[in-house]
Amino acid sequence: MTTTLRPTEPLQHGADGALSRRFQVCVNSRPVGTLHLGTSANLGARVARIVDLRIEEPDRRRGRGTVAALAAEEVARGWGCRQIEVYVPAAAEPALHLVEALGYVLRNRSMSKQLGDTPPALPPGSLGRAMTEAEYEAWLVYESEHYARVWIELGVPETEAYENSRIGHEKLLPRGLATEGMQFSVLEHEGTRVGILWVAFRDDRAWVYDVEADAAHRGRGHGRTLMLLAESQVIAASRRVLGLNVFAGNTPAERLYESLGYVTVSYVLCKNLI
Repeated sequence: MTTTLRPTEPLQHGADGALSRRFQVCVNSRPVGTLHLGTSANLGARVARIVDLRIEEPDRRRGRGTVAALAAEEVARGWGCRQIEVYVPAAAEPALHLVEALGYVLRNRSMSKQLGDTPPALPPGSLGRAMTEAEYEAWLVYESEHYARVWIELGVPETEAYENSRIGHEKLLPRGLATEGMQFSVLEHEGTRVGILWVAFRDDRAWVYDVEADAAHRGRGHGRTLMLLAESQVIAASRRVLGLNVFAGNTPAERLYESLGYVTVSYVLCKNLI
């Protein structure tokens, strides 16, 4: 039996250059599932993304998903993509095992925590305050460089990594420090700045985009305090779910979040196509 992809729509071209197309997964021309392939919203046209892959129950566990994923990789190569990524919900263990067997490696995971009604207390001597405009400008220079460097270490070419960093920050922060739904804070301990926090508020949820203890004050528990400050701000804003992203290999951060009660919601895995 032959498993193939049959397009169900023309190739879609987004205003930002993104590509997208939906397919039927067929076995000897018989539809057995669906596939949605696109390019990454964050990394641009060089990175394809398996947005959704579903095989109908009667045809599962027969290798249909494996062949469909491999066919998607060939389509992505035809688009000129050099890497492909896939989002896998934490509960979908069979899908996780499938993509790992195909050579995909973990890049990052999303975690979240259901918050209560009472804001956590900060340790004695610790206080959060609003970031000033001057502090924001200095942070933006540092964060843009740091964010680009993370992607370079993950294999993204340097020029593209810096361009993605610039575009990403401009998109998220069109009005800088005054961008609606964004809260930037500085953590002080006994009057000394020790770290920064960036929290975004979206609908009924909130997201930690950046949390970092200053280099000279790491290893003293300020990362935990920053997360407690984030939870306090989210509860004060009447949200009850706080999410965040952590890159693979950042073991100290993973251990911190797990110790605070955050659980993995999804994984993003990637594979080089060249």
